[in-house]
Amino acid sequence: MTAQAPTPAPSRFPAGRLAFPHRDLTAIARLERHEILFLLDEARQWVDWNRRAGRHSELLAGLTIINAFFENSTRTLLSFEIAGKRLGADVVNMHAAQSSVKKGETLIDTAITLNAMRADAIVIRHGSSGATQLIADKVDCPVLNAGDGSHEHPTQALLDALALLEALGREDLTGLAVTICGDVLHSRVARSNLLCLQALGATVRLCAPPALMPAGVEAMGAQVFHDFGAALAGADVVMMLRLQQERMSGQFIPSAREYHQLYGLTRQRLALAAPDALVMHPGPMNRGVEIDSEVADLLDRSIITRQVEMGVAVRMACLDVLTRTRRGVEGWA
Repeated sequence: MTAQAPTPAPSRFPAGRLAFPHRDLTAIARLERHEILFLLDEARQWVDWNRRAGRHSELLAGLTIINAFFENSTRTLLSFEIAGKRLGADVVNMHAAQSSVKKGETLIDTAITLNAMRADAIVIRHGSSGATQLIADKVDCPVLNAGDGSHEHPTQALLDALALLEALGREDLTGLAVTICGDVLHSRVARSNLLCLQALGATVRLCAPPALMPAGVEAMGAQVFHDFGAALAGADVVMMLRLQQERMSGQFIPSAREYHQLYGLTRQRLALAAPDALVMHPGPMNRGVEIDSEVADLLDRSIITRQVEMGVAVRMACLDVLTRTRRGVEGWA
């Protein structure tokens, strides 16, 4: 059984491509507030659709999507793969361990090779900041950033925003206080969320040990804390980040145990936030390090699994919007 794709609701945004004039999605920093809201509105149409039986559309039938992942991933790769397949596209996954990159091929040569295969969209995850934009500049099809180094992870920020909007029943996040705590220095999720949440009206507090807080982040509008208790006071949302050991060279923290004592989210610490504060985590979680299991699994407060669910809807929306020109959708050609 094939479920009928949702009928788009009357849009409150500019008509056609004026609603989202970008060919690629490489960074939240490149988007205006109304463009973020447009993508979130498009994603909302797929949320209920994804909960039905027979979740298959032919919207992208005949299109080929390449997921080129130069870094390991579970949630993001599976989410993009499921999104593409539910829209009817042919989806090909390329893993760096199985690619010519291991043989010394340059990133530009890889981009040229992918372009020669005439994909209709390429999803890139890479360990170097700026790699996704470099590939986008070399290919003829839309490129979606699935995470580049410590730079950005735009679809993660969009799905986090959608998870909050759906959980709170709101149209934007005006007046909301969001605390993001953890390895901010190495976190592309923190950067994208800072930009996205602020664009939607939230106040963002960043908390980390001094060694894990990037210099000059105050200039981006963040409130900076090193005391977790102070950062939690009255917060409406608490998002925890894992320690990204794979990006660290040298000793940034004394030990995981000491880090947990100072920056781990426990029931006692959560009590410092607003009484109904929501708990988030982009995953993967290190239980007992940045977050206790009893907090991560709180049925009435944790929306971590909702984040995962929203990821599929957001990535379906992004694949749909970015391929409309290639599909000749009216107003997007």
